[in-house]
Amino acid sequence: MLGSIANSLVELGEDNTTTMVPLVNNVGTTCLTITEPEVGKEAVEARDASIEDVLVKYVEHLKERTQHHLGYPYNLDFDYGSVIAKLSGFSINNLGDPFIESNYGVHSRQFEVAVLDWFAHLWEINKQDYWGYVTSCGTEGNLHGILVGREVFPDGILYASKETHYSVFKAARMYRMECVKVETLVSGEISWEDLQAKLLINRNKPAIVNVNIGTTVKGAVDDLDKVIQILERNGFKDRFYIHCDSALFGLMMPFFNQAPKITFKKPIGSVSVSGHKFIGCPMPCGVVITRSIYEKKLSDFNQVEYLASVDSTIMGSRNGLAPVLLWHGLNRKGYKGLRKAAQKCLRNAIYLKERLRESGISALLNPLSSTVVFERPIDPAFVQQWQLACEGNIAHVVVMPNITIAKIDGFMEELLEMRETWFRGGKIVKPCVAADIGRENCLCEQHKI
Repeated sequence: MLGSIANSLVELGEDNTTTMVPLVNNVGTTCLTITEPEVGKEAVEARDASIEDVLVKYVEHLKERTQHHLGYPYNLDFDYGSVIAKLSGFSINNLGDPFIESNYGVHSRQFEVAVLDWFAHLWEINKQDYWGYVTSCGTEGNLHGILVGREVFPDGILYASKETHYSVFKAARMYRMECVKVETLVSGEISWEDLQAKLLINRNKPAIVNVNIGTTVKGAVDDLDKVIQILERNGFKDRFYIHCDSALFGLMMPFFNQAPKITFKKPIGSVSVSGHKFIGCPMPCGVVITRSIYEKKLSDFNQVEYLASVDSTIMGSRNGLAPVLLWHGLNRKGYKGLRKAAQKCLRNAIYLKERLRESGISALLNPLSSTVVFERPIDPAFVQQWQLACEGNIAHVVVMPNITIAKIDGFMEELLEMRETWFRGGKIVKPCVAADIGRENCLCEQHKI
């Protein structure tokens, strides 16, 4: 009997905890080379032809990988070709504070602040009351939000559920903060009972709480209002800072009827979101918004004469092309276009979950989520082919605007064909994933209805 799909894929330590997950092929053994160019007309022509050949093959590789992409929350349905063509000849760098122009004039602050204003309006904070910037990715947004929380409460303890994105725990290590991991429900949502119990153990210290607006693996949404109630009810009023990691669903939930609101009208400190996920962008990017009264704690001592600006962001030099592309994408789609895309993702996620369960495959889809969790495929080659994200016994598909019904059908056809091979003859028993996604979602021999 197969006790765990992942048994053959991990090494266990003496205490039976996972210590290492083997990585896919080492790129170092297959990477390209860089050679010193020869001189002479014929040598130059041969070199240029060789470079072009490599790039053509690379583009074909990217096209194939894009067609077989399901596991990561990236919207690959975008076209910024004309914009990039216009701007590719410039080194656009938004170094320093987005609201304070530096002496370097080749920047896109006017686009960046427009994007920030759009998100400030979405999350209901007045222009004069917020500060933010376009980040290099969602991780940078989390790093900045947690940093602000630490500066507001230098002796505060960071609380984050165990299914929180790894970047939050990275922030705790970088800033040398005391960090408490909170248990989760089987859905992936934070356990309110455990959060309260752990807060009470440290009631003498302020709380810096990370709230997940969509967990990484299961797409579970923590109840922001419940977190606030627990903090205020247990003596933390005016002694807490909340960062909302809204990497993906922070841009989708506003367009779902009856979804809880992420708003600065509630006592939150910061919100971060990824730009390359739901909106779609050819490079990783994101947005972080915080309150201007908090940001002053970081910027007051960071005026840099060399920049003629303020070093108030995590990075020094910042990608100036990303704000232009986000501005372009938001202008073209608007609220109506984003709402249509979000609702399409939800419909297609429901379709995928139903197809999985109709085929006898255990599956979970949390409310307000487009992340479909299911049994981890046994064959690592299949996982790599479809670029599935896996954890232990489960894998997931994140249904984004580029994930069509046709792509779902193609994936299901191949998955079902492979499962016939994997489980033929009953030599390998279909796994139980009740502990991972709940008994009601498990279709193993023991739990199927």
